[in-house]
Amino acid sequence: MSLPRQLRDESDFDQLPDNIPISATVADVEERKGFTHYFVFVIEVKTKGGRKYLIYRRYSEFFALHQKLEEKFAPEAQSTTYTCTLPTLPGKVFMGKKQEIAETRIPELNTYVKKLLCLPTWVLLDDLIRIFFYQRESDNQHVPRALRRLRPPTRKVKTVKPKTDFLSSPRAEALFDFSGSGRVELSFRAGEVIFLLRRVNADWLEGTVQEVTGIFPRSFVKIIKPLPDDSDSDEGGEAGKGPGSSSCLRCYLYESRRQQLRDVCVEEDLSVQPSYKDLLTRMREVFSLHDIALNYRDPEGDLIRILDDTDVKLMVSESKGQAGVRRPVNQFPWELHVTLASDLSVYNTAP
Repeated sequence: MSLPRQLRDESDFDQLPDNIPISATVADVEERKGFTHYFVFVIEVKTKGGRKYLIYRRYSEFFALHQKLEEKFAPEAQSTTYTCTLPTLPGKVFMGKKQEIAETRIPELNTYVKKLLCLPTWVLLDDLIRIFFYQRESDNQHVPRALRRLRPPTRKVKTVKPKTDFLSSPRAEALFDFSGSGRVELSFRAGEVIFLLRRVNADWLEGTVQEVTGIFPRSFVKIIKPLPDDSDSDEGGEAGKGPGSSSCLRCYLYESRRQQLRDVCVEEDLSVQPSYKDLLTRMREVFSLHDIALNYRDPEGDLIRILDDTDVKLMVSESKGQAGVRRPVNQFPWELHVTLASDLSVYNTAP
C-alpha cells in the first residue's frame, strides 16, 4: 500500500523542534489485567531529532484522538481554516476475543500512524498529535515483553557454540526477563549471562544462553564485554557489529549545504547487487526523508543519478574498476550519495 507523499522537504520542516514525532511503528500488543482486562499497542516512536522510545496506547485512545482530529481538521470541520484529508482509522469491533481483535488491528494501525505522521508539518505541531505520541511517565517505567514488529529480518541464527571462557568471551547480563517469540528469538531471565555472537543491527543482538541461540533486543541487557570492533554506540545509525556478521554500506546525505555520513549494517553479502527499489526504501528509512534521489560518483568524481536497476548495475560495475581504493574488508566497494529529489545543483548537468 502506497503512503501519501511526506512533506518533509518543506522549508518550514527544518524549523520544527527536535522532539516532534515524525514516524511510528506498532511493534506488538500487550495484555493488561486489573479491574478490567484489555490489550495495549506497543508503539516505537522516532522524533525529528533522532530519539527513539516506546509508548503504550489502547484502541480507545486512538479512537478519541481520531475524533478530535476530525473535529479540528476534517474538510467539513468549521472550527478552522486549515483542513486536510485524515487517514482512515479501523472501526470498533464489538464481537470476538480481545487478543484476536488486537492482533488483527496491528497492520491497520501501523498504516494509520504512518499516514498520520505523513500529514503536513502544521499538523505535526498540533498538541493533539504531540500529546498522543509523547512518552508519559508510565510509558518510561514499563518494561516491554515482546517487540515482534521491530525484530529485524533474520533468515537463520548461528548453530556454532561460542567459547565459554567467561573472562574473554563477549557477553552481557540480562536486565529484565525476555520471552522470545518463535524459534528465532532467545528467551532469558534477569541476571543471566548471555554470550554474544554478533550485532544484528543497532537495536538487536544475537547470543546464546545454556546452549540455546537466538536474537534479542539490545535494551534488555547490560554489555559486560562488547563484541570486537563494537563501539556499542547509537551514533552513526547502525554502525557497530561483530566481524563477518553483516556488510557495511557507506552513504552520504547532502541537504541544505550540509553533508551527513552514515555507515549502515546490511544483512547481505558484498557480492549481492541490490535492486533500486530496495536501496531507495532503505535510504528513506535511514535518513527519515521521502523525496530523495540516489546517486553514485563516476570515475571522474561527478555525481550520477540512479533511476533504475540498470543504473545500479553500472554503479557496481564501475566500483570494481577503482583500483587502489582501500576499504574495510566488510564494506561494499560502492557508496551511495543521497540528495533531495528536487536538488539539481549537485550535478554538472541536470539529469
